[in-house]
Amino acid sequence: MLLKFRAEQDAFSAAKIAGTVFAVGVSVAALVSIYPAFAQEAASTPADTSALRVCAAANEAPYSVMDESGYENKIAKVLAEALNRKVQFVWSPKPAIYAVRDQLDKNLCDVVIGVDTGDERVLTSHPYYKASYVFVQRADSPLKIDSWKSPDLHKAGKISFVQGTPADVMMNEVDLYNDNINYVSSLTNFKDKRNAYTRVPPQRMIGEVADKTADLAVAFAPEVARYVKSSGALKMTLVPDDNVRSDGQHVPFQFDQSVAVRKSDKDLLAAIDKALPQVQSKIEAILTEEGIPFVSPPPRT
Repeated sequence: MLLKFRAEQDAFSAAKIAGTVFAVGVSVAALVSIYPAFAQEAASTPADTSALRVCAAANEAPYSVMDESGYENKIAKVLAEALNRKVQFVWSPKPAIYAVRDQLDKNLCDVVIGVDTGDERVLTSHPYYKASYVFVQRADSPLKIDSWKSPDLHKAGKISFVQGTPADVMMNEVDLYNDNINYVSSLTNFKDKRNAYTRVPPQRMIGEVADKTADLAVAFAPEVARYVKSSGALKMTLVPDDNVRSDGQHVPFQFDQSVAVRKSDKDLLAAIDKALPQVQSKIEAILTEEGIPFVSPPPRT
């Protein structure tokens, strides 16, 4: 969740974290006006040691939603159960990309679900699944696209992707970026991205493949799987993880996912690492229900 676009920090930090505008749903200002307690509630409430305080975005489907329908909300609940704690979501009107800076580091909450394993800003748990980027096409598409080397990429009409992500890098590498950047910008209604984070609405991105506006979307599977599944007319193909830039640098498309805690919370991290194997099957059931293709973590030694 936190690092939605799942790229290595040094190469893709602009896409991993940065926002003042939701591309879909309710604006930050509207959420604060509807729920004025957002700004002060967590700060004024002492930490409850019987609770697992989870940093959570209020309006960032499919990851986290205030009605707790986000799949990462569900993962938080099963983790809290394994820790014998009650889950306490600390909601923020800001995008989840700000969760570490504006919530976790300020001690407003204690864990972030869905962080890239090894994020240097935090301590991360053992991974509980590996997630991949995917090519999304209509199931009846005549185009065979299963890697960035596929010749049919150049036969596709409009292709959607998120700027600043690994897909952005490879669209440049295969010389398709300039042909598609205007279309990509249209997905956020040409909002100015200077000094602001503007999310590309995943439901719109996938919907425009389904309605044949676009031939292809390249997206992070956990962000779009719900909408691919509900469409009934689309398919996902995992993007191979063997891609390199022209300078030889690896461009990752698969990312281990972990729970994050503050660097000082070593005891909590140890408890989480002990609890995760107990709920691994429940986590995988949540991912399966969501339609997310995943790789289970390797056995611990």
